[in-house]
Amino acid sequence: MLKLLKHIKKYTAECIFGPLLKLIEALLELFIPLIVAAVIDKGIGSGDKSLILSLTGLMALSGLVGLLFSVTAQFLSAKAAVGYVSDLRSLLFKKIQSFSYSTLDGLGTSSLITRLTSDLNQIQTAVNLVLRLLLRSPFVVFGAMIMAFIVNTDAGLVFAVVIPILSVIIFGIMLYSIPLYRKVQNSVDKVLLKTRENLIGVRVIRAFCKEEGEIKDFDDSNKRLTAIQKFVGKISSLLNPLTFFIINAGVIALIYVGAIKVNSGILSQGDVVALYNYMSMILVELIKLASFIITVMKGVACGRRVQAVLDIEENENGGEERNVKGSALLEFKKVSFCYNKASENSLSDISFILNKGETLGVIGSTGSGKTTLVNLIPRFYEASEGEVLFEGDNVNNIPYDKLRAEIGVVPQKAVLFRGTVKDNLLWGNENASDEELVSALKTAQIGNMDLSREVSESGKNFSGGQKQRLTIARALVRRPKILILDDSTCALDFATDAALRAEIKKLDFSPAVVIVSQRTSSIAHADKILVLEDGEAVGFGTHEELIENCSVYNEIHTSQFKKEGE
Repeated sequence: MLKLLKHIKKYTAECIFGPLLKLIEALLELFIPLIVAAVIDKGIGSGDKSLILSLTGLMALSGLVGLLFSVTAQFLSAKAAVGYVSDLRSLLFKKIQSFSYSTLDGLGTSSLITRLTSDLNQIQTAVNLVLRLLLRSPFVVFGAMIMAFIVNTDAGLVFAVVIPILSVIIFGIMLYSIPLYRKVQNSVDKVLLKTRENLIGVRVIRAFCKEEGEIKDFDDSNKRLTAIQKFVGKISSLLNPLTFFIINAGVIALIYVGAIKVNSGILSQGDVVALYNYMSMILVELIKLASFIITVMKGVACGRRVQAVLDIEENENGGEERNVKGSALLEFKKVSFCYNKASENSLSDISFILNKGETLGVIGSTGSGKTTLVNLIPRFYEASEGEVLFEGDNVNNIPYDKLRAEIGVVPQKAVLFRGTVKDNLLWGNENASDEELVSALKTAQIGNMDLSREVSESGKNFSGGQKQRLTIARALVRRPKILILDDSTCALDFATDAALRAEIKKLDFSPAVVIVSQRTSSIAHADKILVLEDGEAVGFGTHEELIENCSVYNEIHTSQFKKEGE
């Protein structure tokens, strides 16, 4: 959590003057009981109306000045807290954007969303209260005790006994509660995960009539979260009754001592009222302090979760300069890959070479490792063994931005973003002209699409085939050296698919194309075809060669031939 505080340096002035103004306001507040005592003893006691009015005016002036300082301090505190968390949110988002797929898989999307929203909001509240109360509340508590000693030493001893007891109670509960709040946030992650899964998969849930089961699962997760929140709440709820009990016991002791002193003529009635006001002041501040500590405990727990993400170290991003060593555009050298916490490799000992302008088809049964293989090319994942070479240079030695600027990726799931068609296409190249965008649309077989057409969230106002062709056009706008089509034409009919492949062959920048497909008809034209089975290469060659020599490929082709009536 302490590491996060270095990011608040740009708000140093607010962090200094905010608490300082709060201390001045607190100092003015500490003098109010003395003024009240003077009104009772000297003004009312002697019947001096002018003195009463002047002292009352002094109290009003002190209150007005204190209010001015307080409002200014709260403005500065809020400015620092909001600005600090805004910077922290940007930093965290930037960090998340740099993570590899492996790291994102390990952290989980729901957990990252919670840290970007709920956790940071909790940190903002905690920072705001720290700047407002961390110095003020203890200052008022100990200042009231000192003022009590000034009024009367014996009465001050009551304060000296009460305050340490209260401190032990407050900090004891605080230390016990911090780990529990961390568990609360983890439970929030699980509830968010279940919510996210249901919102994304709502169509599947309804198609299989699983609404009741999902509601039950959500209720179970929600009940577990509620149970741990209730437990933490019970622990935290001990603060108020315990502090009230101690304070009221102190008030009783104070009135008892004060009554004896008044009867003895040692204390005046105004002094007793002042002491009572100081004790009440301590009560109010300790209630604030108790709530403040609970909020800070939550903030510390959330801060540790945020810092845990920021502390994750990715592999080096490579050098600043490209080092082109070979003539082959893409080469896999005995590449193997295993996902985190997986017991077996998803890919084993894969080797092939792909040159500029060539087309590589990748085919295999579901789960054979096709998507995993193409994800290694732009370094979404890093090979566990072997090397993936781009223009002779290991992709691990190439900066992410330089590597991915040379590669156009069309993922399995077509993803569009809110905006216009033009906005989405410019993701491929933000400097592309309208002519280049229209050309890419024509190549992707969607040339009649209006660039100004609105795109809703996730492209829900487009059909599956339209979304796939738009994502292909987006990748083509980049004019990549390698174009990866990861089963991204499955929603297209055979004629459109064939026309698309023919247009890609005519592109003047001659990209190497990697096509992942379930259909042999989509890759039969490829210069090379890689056949995968359980993560291993069981065939490599042309369509004709594989029909003759690869039983797996022949089986896939034969089943589709019969099914499609070719």
